[in-house]
Amino acid sequence: MKNIEKKVINENGAIEHLKVFYPTLQNEIEKLSVQNNFAGVIQTTVDHLKNLLQESKINIVNHNIKMMGWLYRNGTNTVKQMIENLFVRSFRSFKKQTDTHQWNILYQYMPVSFQKIYVKQTKMDEVLFKRH
Repeated sequence: MKNIEKKVINENGAIEHLKVFYPTLQNEIEKLSVQNNFAGVIQTTVDHLKNLLQESKINIVNHNIKMMGWLYRNGTNTVKQMIENLFVRSFRSFKKQTDTHQWNILYQYMPVSFQKIYVKQTKMDEVLFKRH
């Protein structure tokens, strides 16, 4: 049997996937990628999802979160860290922007890995903010 090697997606590969995932953001993603600004690309997707939430497009946001979950599962450590630190971190503002029912729908359908990261980040923030 052959040893099948799993292809891991680096920042450049992630950018190419994000261009496909977010066709309406393609030009902005392209400009940021030329500058090697992967963090800017992730932030652009976060801003896009915030706009969709303002329009109450929960199902579209759910779909986009799942796509980012796929990228997270298949990404390099650098890609994963960026998604954790920018994308998952933004869930706190998503929660503030939605009512309880909408948030419960978002949370219910987000990848389990994102739920775990979000809970861990929330607990860490609570500890940090209580001490200071």
